Amino acid sequence: MARGRPSMQELIEGRRRHGFVGRGAERATFRANFELPPEDERHRFLFHVHGNAGVGKTFLVREMEQLARERGALTAYVDESVGSLPEVMAAMSRQFAGQGYRFKELDRLLAAYHERRHEAEAAVLTPQEPERSGPSAGSLTVARAGLVGLGMVPGVGALAGALDPAQLAQGADRLRAGLSARLRNQEDVQLVLSPQGVLTPVLVGELREAASAVPWTVLFFDTYERTGPFLDPWLHAVMTTLEHGRLPGTVIVVTAGQRPFDTFRWGGFTDFVTDLPLGPFTETEARGLLADKGVVSEPVVEEVLRLTGGLPLLVSTLAEQRPADPEDVGDPSATAVERFLKWEPDPVRRAVALACALPRRLDLDVFRAAVDCADEDADALFGWLRGLPFVDGRGDRVRYHDLVREPMLRLQRRHSPRGWTERHERLAEVFARWRAEAGNGLIAPDQVWRHEPWRLLLLEESYHRLCARPLAALGDALRDMVEACRVDHVVGRGWARLLQEAGDAAGDPVLRDLGRGLTEALADDEDGVARAMDLLLARPALHGPGRALAHGVRARELRNDGEYERALAEYDRAIEIDPDEARVHHGRGFTHQLLGDYPAALAAFDRADELRPDTGWIIAERAETHRMAGSFEEAIADFDRAVALDPTNADALASRAACRHALDQFEAAGADFDRALSIDGADLWTLVRRARLRRDTDEWDKAFADLDRAARLEPDSAWVASERGDAYRLAGRFEEAVAELGRAIDLRPDYASALAGRGVSHHELGHSAQALADLDRAVALEPDYSWALVMRSRVRRRLEDGPGVYEDLRRALAASPDADWIEIELGNAHRLDDRHQEAISVFRQVLEREPDNASALGCLGAAYRDLKAHAEALGWLDRALAADPDYAYAYDQRARVFLATGRTERALADWERRIALGGDVDAARYEVVDTLIHCGRRDEAMARLAEADPAPSPDDALVLDRDYLRVEAFRYTGQWERARHLAERLRAADAAPGTFQLAMTEL
Repeated sequence: MARGRPSMQELIEGRRRHGFVGRGAERATFRANFELPPEDERHRFLFHVHGNAGVGKTFLVREMEQLARERGALTAYVDESVGSLPEVMAAMSRQFAGQGYRFKELDRLLAAYHERRHEAEAAVLTPQEPERSGPSAGSLTVARAGLVGLGMVPGVGALAGALDPAQLAQGADRLRAGLSARLRNQEDVQLVLSPQGVLTPVLVGELREAASAVPWTVLFFDTYERTGPFLDPWLHAVMTTLEHGRLPGTVIVVTAGQRPFDTFRWGGFTDFVTDLPLGPFTETEARGLLADKGVVSEPVVEEVLRLTGGLPLLVSTLAEQRPADPEDVGDPSATAVERFLKWEPDPVRRAVALACALPRRLDLDVFRAAVDCADEDADALFGWLRGLPFVDGRGDRVRYHDLVREPMLRLQRRHSPRGWTERHERLAEVFARWRAEAGNGLIAPDQVWRHEPWRLLLLEESYHRLCARPLAALGDALRDMVEACRVDHVVGRGWARLLQEAGDAAGDPVLRDLGRGLTEALADDEDGVARAMDLLLARPALHGPGRALAHGVRARELRNDGEYERALAEYDRAIEIDPDEARVHHGRGFTHQLLGDYPAALAAFDRADELRPDTGWIIAERAETHRMAGSFEEAIADFDRAVALDPTNADALASRAACRHALDQFEAAGADFDRALSIDGADLWTLVRRARLRRDTDEWDKAFADLDRAARLEPDSAWVASERGDAYRLAGRFEEAVAELGRAIDLRPDYASALAGRGVSHHELGHSAQALADLDRAVALEPDYSWALVMRSRVRRRLEDGPGVYEDLRRALAASPDADWIEIELGNAHRLDDRHQEAISVFRQVLEREPDNASALGCLGAAYRDLKAHAEALGWLDRALAADPDYAYAYDQRARVFLATGRTERALADWERRIALGGDVDAARYEVVDTLIHCGRRDEAMARLAEADPAPSPDDALVLDRDYLRVEAFRYTGQWERARHLAERLRAADAAPGTFQLAMTEL
């Protein structure tokens, strides 16, 4: 038989068994909300509990959590032990897993975040546009300034300095795409630059999935006065906008802090918020609590009410000991714990209560370190301690409420100053021993400081040393504060709180005020670290290596703001104080690298390497500097060292491959790219660079396979679209190039290199107006974009804008005065305009600087061929081919000289060599056909004509040349009808009338 509803007596007994709770109205309001469906206008999605310390906010939140769980809700509780949004989500995910709901994707991303964050702090980006696009050094500096302006911590990494400025100079949006060059993929980039932007939609999605299995999900955010600065804007966005996705309507949020909600942010949403202000207990509630503990004597009750003012924590603390006489009730505002110890007859428990106030937080290990008792008693005593009303026993770590802990600390410090010092020093030594164990195997400062367990143990060790001897320990604490800020501003906040709390505990106003000032400074996510360094450097207690490192960190912040000269001055000050700090030399070298002063950068990296030999990130950065300076052999030597230290360093392998590619070591480069991708198959930079290698070795199918794979991994990457579009352009697939480069421009409208590439593709298709428009936009975005200026000069030549041609070429040379290829382009412009002496003068200037420049030699030979100075032409063309045996243009020009001087067989041999080299060989094939026709070798001519590519060419002149040759070939071989048919078609097209007339005369 089914059991009926419980009786009144059973309900009363159940409530008495749970003890007095209080806050009945607040609990009833929260409980009633579960009876209202989310669609009901009376339903509330947000409850905010607020009031002064000691009013019982945390206690009420716990009760609300219990009520939620009784309703089958999935719950999570977060307090000030977290310092950032990723930590908040990690805490929530752990608690969800404990209730049987694994948020697997969120856990995966959180793990990736912790790993990638430090990679990104060490990362410097590398250029990702094709080198042939010719980015200017000035633009590169602007781009790098934009990168560091994001607040990243540049320094180490194998791929420094490689993003094309055309895509980056305008700011952070473009840097997001480029950052994937150093990290694994775009998701990792977003994790680093905006973790909440990646993690929050996943959290929201998994909450939606969980909502199908649980009736409610309730999220509790306690101590909101501390977490609100970073939680409040995030929570507002999650709950009131679609920025991160659709939050299930069955989610309820509870926040609890000392202050009311920010009306500026939440004032417009009062219809879904319930405000729960808490004050002291009413007299009825206070009496109820006392009665529940057996305190019913009216004189005692009145004394408790008078002294506590109804403050729940103090009422509970006094009620716990059941005082029987008013004399037993002291002033709890100053000596609540002292009075509690007076009532506790067990001297062991009294000693435990005092000793356990010293640590900021306790687990069983810290408890045993703080309490001098037998191990067999520790578990029982720790359990007793966790049950006290002023001890927050949530989780494995517990803490005292500040209202009780503070007077307890004050009591011990004043009652026994020596005992205070000895006990804190003993705790400091315990934490120091644990820290040494945690750091076993971690040698370098950058390693241990990025190891969170080690860092947290040092934090507590420093706290106890400061409490014991504030003046003596301050110097080391300030040095550690610098190290903490160097790692991360969130880590720095923890150290700032440590200084403030140690100052409060030790009664040291100087230490307390410094901690407060640093906390306020580090609340600023953008400039907080710089402000903190200013405060620390104003303290004489910071001296020696710590002071040097503070100058180094301030230098880094200046560098992040693009103030490179000021940064170098700070690095110089740091080195004056401590010339042996490798990290300072490394930062100085990186700043020189940003300024393009590679010799100075290398000198600094050399010094860092001397101080910290076999340090991978120093070696890799020096290797990258060599690569940026074009010293590829030296770069490879350093990358070899980096890879030897860590064979799984995919970044070093990829950069070494890029160097080998630049040295035409194609097989070795391919092997390195393959190894790098076997370690990290989703790295976009490596995929694209391998595609470039395959492109240069005419493995076009494989090149496009890599680019297609990159596009699938990151379909919205403008950089990948630009790379793929440029590959289409270089493959002669101009229509596809226009489409793909257009997609890149849609994704990033101010993408100068994509605009330039599309402009060139339009030019190749004969779309001169579109080409000019694209190149105009590219040059407007990057006025010193040399490659775009040269390409625009070619478009202007087609448009018969002679002055514009030379204006663009001169601008390009002014922007890149050492670019021989631009000077050669200027010389060829003179050639095309029959200004042969000017052309020869330009080519000779190039050869004075670089005697073996094959391009200049070949063009100089062509200029003499134009002048019919055949002997001089052959001399220069022979030298060109000696310098570069695969120089196709020189074979073509020499063949023409041979033909002009009657050496037909040698001309044919050069054209055959030109055809064998591949590429665009149609013109050479028709030259062979023409030569064979005029030599009377008509059958051979017809056979070779059949081999020629029949596909139409965008070059009108080449079309006419081909059709003219076909008419000639048909005529010479007696194929009159075919000759007539083609000639008539030419006349219909109003082309080559002379050819038509010739064909008709013969017929």
